[in-house]
Amino acid sequence: MCESVGLHFRTLIYIPIIHTQADMGALQSQVKKASLKKFGLTGWKRKITLVDKYWTEIEKYIEGLSLPPGGVRIYQDALPVSGKERTIVEELAKSGSRNHILLLNLMDKGAILTGTESLELLLEEYNHVKRTLEGQSDGTGDAEKRISASILERRDRFIAMRINETLSPGELGIIFLGMLHSLEQWLDSDIQVAYPVHARIDPGSGRS
Repeated sequence: MCESVGLHFRTLIYIPIIHTQADMGALQSQVKKASLKKFGLTGWKRKITLVDKYWTEIEKYIEGLSLPPGGVRIYQDALPVSGKERTIVEELAKSGSRNHILLLNLMDKGAILTGTESLELLLEEYNHVKRTLEGQSDGTGDAEKRISASILERRDRFIAMRINETLSPGELGIIFLGMLHSLEQWLDSDIQVAYPVHARIDPGSGRS
């Protein structure tokens, strides 16, 4: 049965995501190496299977939505405000990212893709994660945890600002965002947030 969405308020559907290998870009090989070291080959394969099943659940949910024509705006984790948003999505979709293939499908139905994140903050996080993966830091010290938390909060503030500024009255927003994020406290009070899909996988299976 299709789920219909009302258009009387600014509504944001929050889809908590888990990044797949195809989403990791330049960090893909390093993330895989770190995962194999942490979980072993069997554990890593099991997580890959669980993540695939979770994305199937997300795809079924999105397919079941009755989306209003011309009134849907989509936001994406790690998609910078750049003027090249569609190109980025297309390239990641070609690499096999189910997340970005889903974005293209929504865009084909008329959804508006919206730059979501600060490029500067994404680069700051990329360099921080890269240092951790390269063994310059294990990421567990108090200072490292504070850096990670600071970057995540600043990303959340920027994402919320983008939604506040771009989601118009009567529009439905759908955001695909990592489970470690927390947006509601930074969103305008008239934006109603729905959480229809719940991940049941350890967040350690993918970056935020």
